[in-house]
Amino acid sequence: MTDAAEGGLREALTQDGWSHVYSGKVRDLYRSESEPGRVLVVASDRVSAFDHVLEPGIPGKGALLTSLSLWWFEHLVDVVPNHLADGVTPEAVADRAMLVEELDMFPIECVVRGYLVGSGWKEYQQTQSVCGISLPAGLQNGDRLPEPIYTPAYKAPMGEHDENIDFARTVELVGAEDAAALRDLSLQIFARASAIAEQRGVILADTKFEFGRSSAGVITLADEVLTSDSSRYWDAAAYAAGGADRLDSFDKQIVRDWLAANWTDDGTTPPPYLPHEIVERTAARYRELLERITA
Repeated sequence: MTDAAEGGLREALTQDGWSHVYSGKVRDLYRSESEPGRVLVVASDRVSAFDHVLEPGIPGKGALLTSLSLWWFEHLVDVVPNHLADGVTPEAVADRAMLVEELDMFPIECVVRGYLVGSGWKEYQQTQSVCGISLPAGLQNGDRLPEPIYTPAYKAPMGEHDENIDFARTVELVGAEDAAALRDLSLQIFARASAIAEQRGVILADTKFEFGRSSAGVITLADEVLTSDSSRYWDAAAYAAGGADRLDSFDKQIVRDWLAANWTDDGTTPPPYLPHEIVERTAARYRELLERITA
């Protein structure tokens, strides 16, 4: 979606009584006086890498992310309540928006890792641990962990980087009871989602969840869940076969790799415009994951 299209969308929502209150790298939030205690979450087609929003966006990405979140919310409702609210989303954003209950959000990103990869692999190489959790010696990049581990992060104020923390720091931030509940719920959701993905020939390597407390005081699953943006998925057959593509993920890694090879962030030069081929390949990966998970 182009900037002009996003502007037209915002104008249409304003005419429907929705006021724009916040824009993140991907999602925009709206409130309406006719929907007290509720928020309209609209997923855009924007794509970001290395803390930069890039151009162009990925066509259909917002709708794909929303569809996958909604599917997972439905299939996890017996594990944990979620923030979806009754009501009809505005027609202009019906395919890319969720009407949700406003929550008191915890300042924690609840990360669960089933495999050693990414920032976890980098930390392991230095300390043989991840977020204070000791791991066996001799693990390699992409190896499955003996059991999934909970490695939370502190959600830093806007404009600052999130910080990986240990469980003790989580207790300091939210209290022992809530810290334990967030950990246990995250591991439980990850186990359920991993089993579902495995049935579809997909590995859920790691993911992050966000939770808030509802007006009734209940810990509630919020934001997006188990999407290509919040999770790392691999093709199980490719992983088992080994080779260079065994860790290729169903997300924007194609964008990250291209940007890393074609741009150095010196603080003054904006990132380059994404080639059509990179955009199309990325969109295809998003679509493939949705089709495989929800089939």
